[in-house]
Amino acid sequence: MKVAIIGAGSLGQSIAKGLVSSSTLTSLYLTKRDLSSIKGFEDNQKVFLTSDNALAIKNAEVIIFAVQPRHLEAILTDYKSVLQKSQVLISVITGFSISRIEAIVGQDKFIIRAMPNTAASVGQSMTCISSNNKGKEKVELAKTIFNSMGRSMEIPEEQLQAATVICASGIAFWMRLIRATTQGAIQLGFEAHEAHELAMQTCFGAATLLKESGKHPEEEIDRVTTPSGCTIEGLNEMEHQGLSSSLIKGITASFEKINQIKTT
Repeated sequence: MKVAIIGAGSLGQSIAKGLVSSSTLTSLYLTKRDLSSIKGFEDNQKVFLTSDNALAIKNAEVIIFAVQPRHLEAILTDYKSVLQKSQVLISVITGFSISRIEAIVGQDKFIIRAMPNTAASVGQSMTCISSNNKGKEKVELAKTIFNSMGRSMEIPEEQLQAATVICASGIAFWMRLIRATTQGAIQLGFEAHEAHELAMQTCFGAATLLKESGKHPEEEIDRVTTPSGCTIEGLNEMEHQGLSSSLIKGITASFEKINQIKTT
């Protein structure tokens, strides 16, 4: 599979890191104005670095647009003449609707919107995917791409804003919870590096338990809470202080904000 990532910023590089380990990748073009920040990819024989978007597009079967939202319209307008009908166009850009992309490049193109997160770089992204009518023919291809760097799920486009909050912003939410647990461990007497490892591995273990068992979180909570024990004491105090409520309020606040900055 020949892939081009137009705009190898933070998310674009995360996707690239996930792709280079994929057995289906034959070539990967990465574009950026300043190539110095992506020099780390140049040792891979499958990867080509360039500031020439047209060159990358011409050498790709799948084109992933990962530029800032304000730049996408101009890029699509500038390069629509070199796009081929057989190419799959994937946008990972927040708020830029499929209908707006169609208005620029045409409804006859395979157009897909995908919302991965930065965990793509370590093969653990959760990516949500939507498409136009033509793009439905290529959804399985898109899933193959994003499953190579984690898991994927097809959802209606109207849910992509919410998915961005849960999956992309959610990385930051979980990082903050891990940081808070680390701080708590330090207060209990652990060195900072020990506290970080304890918090990080325990979080990973909790997620893995749910993923492997298919159980509801409360089922696993019940396994470690004993009558009058320390776990239920801690959980109840967290709830008294608004843990669940704060998380939900943060998620809804993020969702309200993302709808304010929606480009169409």
